[in-house]
Amino acid sequence: MAEGARTHKTKLIETALPLEAISRESAREKSLRHGHPSTLHLWWARRPLAAVRAVLWSSLVDDPSSDPSLSVEEQKLERKRLFGILERLVVWENSNDPETLAEARAEIQASCGDDLPNVLDPFCGGGGGPLEAQRLGLPAYGGDLNPVAVLISKGMVEIPPRFAGRPPVNPRSRAGAGLKTWRGAQGLAEDIRYYGEWMRERAWERIGHLYPRVDGKTVIAWLWARTVPSPDPSWKGHVPLLKSGILRKPKKGKPVVWVEPIVNRDAQTVTYRIREGGTPGGGTMGRGGGICVATGAPITFQYIREQGKQGKIGVAQLAVVVEGNRERVYLPATDILLPDYPSGVPSITITNNPRDFKTPLYGMNSTDALFTNRQALALMTFSDLLAKVRIKIIEDCKEIRWDDDSIRLHNGGSKVTAYADAMTTYLAFVVDRCAGQWNSLSRWNNGGEKIEGVFSRQAIAMLWDFAETNPFSSSTGNWLGQVDWVVKSVARLPAAIRGEVRQRDAVARLKEVSELVICTDPPYYDNVQYADISDFFYVWLRHNLSEVWPDECATLATPKKEELVAHPYRQGSPEVAKEHFERGMANVMEQIAAVQNPDFPATLFYAFKQREVKDGGITSTGWETFLQAIVDAGLQVTATWPIRTEMANRMLAIGNSALASSVVLACRPRADDAQLETRGGFMEALREELPEAVGLLQEQVIPPVDMAQSAIGPGMRVFSRYRRVVEANGDTMRVRTALALINEVLEEVLSEEETDLDADSRFALTWYRQFGHSPGPFGDAEVLSKAMNTSVAGVVDAEVAESKGGSVRLLTREELDPEWDPIEDRRLTVWELTQHLVARLEMSETRAGELLAKAGGMGDYARHLAYLLYEVANTAGRTEDAVAYNSLVATWDSLLLEARKAQAPLQQTLDS
Repeated sequence: MAEGARTHKTKLIETALPLEAISRESAREKSLRHGHPSTLHLWWARRPLAAVRAVLWSSLVDDPSSDPSLSVEEQKLERKRLFGILERLVVWENSNDPETLAEARAEIQASCGDDLPNVLDPFCGGGGGPLEAQRLGLPAYGGDLNPVAVLISKGMVEIPPRFAGRPPVNPRSRAGAGLKTWRGAQGLAEDIRYYGEWMRERAWERIGHLYPRVDGKTVIAWLWARTVPSPDPSWKGHVPLLKSGILRKPKKGKPVVWVEPIVNRDAQTVTYRIREGGTPGGGTMGRGGGICVATGAPITFQYIREQGKQGKIGVAQLAVVVEGNRERVYLPATDILLPDYPSGVPSITITNNPRDFKTPLYGMNSTDALFTNRQALALMTFSDLLAKVRIKIIEDCKEIRWDDDSIRLHNGGSKVTAYADAMTTYLAFVVDRCAGQWNSLSRWNNGGEKIEGVFSRQAIAMLWDFAETNPFSSSTGNWLGQVDWVVKSVARLPAAIRGEVRQRDAVARLKEVSELVICTDPPYYDNVQYADISDFFYVWLRHNLSEVWPDECATLATPKKEELVAHPYRQGSPEVAKEHFERGMANVMEQIAAVQNPDFPATLFYAFKQREVKDGGITSTGWETFLQAIVDAGLQVTATWPIRTEMANRMLAIGNSALASSVVLACRPRADDAQLETRGGFMEALREELPEAVGLLQEQVIPPVDMAQSAIGPGMRVFSRYRRVVEANGDTMRVRTALALINEVLEEVLSEEETDLDADSRFALTWYRQFGHSPGPFGDAEVLSKAMNTSVAGVVDAEVAESKGGSVRLLTREELDPEWDPIEDRRLTVWELTQHLVARLEMSETRAGELLAKAGGMGDYARHLAYLLYEVANTAGRTEDAVAYNSLVATWDSLLLEARKAQAPLQQTLDS
């Protein structure tokens, strides 16, 4: 068969997905903490694993439409069965369930045969792509230019399979403590816990005296504020830069706790008193700058920056937080012994990027400047102990007579030496987690009463008052707490088929692996400056792991020049940065087109940004540019799916929260013999193929908020299968034009459904477009009603509208009879049924389901009308209505279940 004539089976992702279930579980992952792989080590802008798992599985499993022996109805039933598997697979609690995984893997086997494809994520970042491939039993490969990302990914997919099923080597477990059998990475996890505890004991011996108890209680945190010399020459001392002074927000039964600066004008000093209740007033800093607490003189940001660059920013202790009886206790500042700043602290200059990195503006130009003396000493102490603990691990391994071939982990070893390297790697991750907490940019969360680390967002911001944790407490930010995060994460890793992650740029990695299925989340313009921001962790990893991972830790800093990101500060100007990114992304897409296994679609996540909401969120610049790069590279888009991490039926504003966090594209290499097409031919093909695709999307209960984005898939499938589409003047049609035409045809398809409505409902829909629920002129209503083959009196009789005082108004849902029964309605309309379903849904899904049971076959018409009403409401900015109609469609499957429950007793009533 000629290359251009190649055929392939359609995959499930190219036809339909249970989007609501995938989005629901993707959103729920935000609340998952202990045990989730993301807690092994911080990485930014991770895609939810539920979404990655769903996308990868559905790109390998055949859609029922690829089986010509199945009728349309049989295809629907088979697709429903596959949806059931996928809906179980995306639930986090099932991610390691043997039965669920066996069922999912069996479907992959049935579609792919024994020769399973290699899965590669060339931008693997935090390792989600190769991890989920491994979980599904597939050969897993990853690549990333960033050494921090590579080491994290190795810790997730390379190390666990090498030591899977091994019992721990530590003496406590050998003595009988712990599990009887050790599956997967459980043995690894137990050793991390033991040796982490061993390091804490040794660290306490060295520096425990620097963390004294206060009033006989263990300190949780010391709270500090930065200070500067007063700009008022009449005050000789420093004054605090304090955001609010609130230490604990008021809670049920607990008053607000705050710190009050006390000014001694004679001694020209500022001290701090802890206050409970009252009106807090301790803050001295605002958005426009600050004030001198002693004299009231303004303190500008420019002044603070000048003082910082001269080394004149100091610190003052505000309070001490100690462990109380089931609560935090706030005590006055105490005198403590602070050490000198230790030597040898790893450091690197912070990138000149004032948008994301604020500390250089204040003289804090390098990473070592972000730690206080005691914080730096603690981190250096635990780092130095890594070499000690490695020796102990080797000794403990030899006690159980485990063979050693002296092959290091990075050279493929899997015995004693390699195991000690693995333990050192995970414990170095613990040090990294501590570095993220033990710094002078970690704040005290006065609502949750805990410490929050430097990366509350994807930047290094300046902080005026900060919290210093006690590594040896049993509370927020302590060493053993960070050990516990890593232990629980490792214990749940699949540790299945061996994976491979290498430090490569995307194009080079794509050339290294054969028979590829690509599932990746490419970088998005200037969204996250990974190389710059990850230097914070890289300096510690390089300090602690240069012998364990010499190749990944070979450079002084993370590679920057080659990073595929638009960075004006690095590349000189926005124009050059844009060109750098687009040229690099084009090269990647061309390579994907060259190496992607043609039997499967490549899947690409696109990080949709809220500020891109223009022209319905469909033809925004970034989205359009991304699609254009794909098409130009010789790829055909076969599907687009929006995956939300905020559920649409809970959103407060359609125009903001409804936007997908990610859009997933399925792409295949375009046929070599692809033809040219004219604009007219393209439109003809769209009108022929889009109605069936939209109908299928509606059958799968795609919510209206997602319909436009989902319909891009079948529309772009038509556009991108041509070598190019030619405009009337001979120019090549661009993606922007194609998207506008797809939207145009989608509106035609949805509008055609109006013809299936009864006359009263068609009148109501048209009236709603123009007036919403506001009154309109009776004369206009009379003309419209005649055109719709009804009358104003008729729509009033149908209880759709009211006519009063020369105007006509559609009834609101609040005016509807809550006991309305469609069986008894003598002039039943789809409009009325739809409004009542929405009203009942606001009460409960059960009430709406009971009504749907009485509606019979008319329910499907109500669902179609809800799609149309959503589009009208969303376009007109009627947010509350748009949310209501979207929710009706989004919960339709649940309503059908409730309807079936109500159907049996209802039928008995009718029969009697």
